[in-house]
Amino acid sequence: GIYKRDVDEEPSVKDVLQPGTELVAAGYCMYGSSTQMVLTFGEGVHVFTHDPSVGEFILTNKDVKIPENPKTIYSVNEGNSKYWYPAVSNFVDRVKTADKPYSARYVGSMVSDLHRTLLYGGIFLYPADKKSKNGKLRLLYEANPMSMIVEQAGGKSTTGFERVLDIVPDSIHQRTPIFIGCTRDVDMLLEEFDKHPEQE
Repeated sequence: GIYKRDVDEEPSVKDVLQPGTELVAAGYCMYGSSTQMVLTFGEGVHVFTHDPSVGEFILTNKDVKIPENPKTIYSVNEGNSKYWYPAVSNFVDRVKTADKPYSARYVGSMVSDLHRTLLYGGIFLYPADKKSKNGKLRLLYEANPMSMIVEQAGGKSTTGFERVLDIVPDSIHQRTPIFIGCTRDVDMLLEEFDKHPEQE
């Protein structure tokens, strides 16, 4: 992610300790059968694909939006379920036992899992739990850039208690829980946090 900086002052750590609302751009690259670069400058999300014949990235998907009828996919490391708080446990149970149960898809890489979420819908969860009380992902350079991208694509990103992009960081490597994806699923998760806000 790229944050705004006050050019009238000397560079300092305060240039970095800003909420995600101050991001001016965010992006990531995906390597596979093709190399894709996903970017937002705050006015939509665009996908560029590397064309090795000319050595350039070509715009291949303009103004990407999470589908209006998103797929029913959840993505979380269920190996940690023993340590989850009730809201997360209840949400995962709810989607697994729905009339049309959700499919589990977990690569273990936030970029890979969120790229799929961006294209097809669903939700990616990396919660705080009894083992990692502040979550594991880094706010400034993992959670915030991905939150900006997903929000620009019509989705939502939350800690369960607040919008990720609104958090004012107090350290460069600050960690945060994150629940990010299509509005349908993030809203469903927030219903569980409303019923079970306890984190103990």
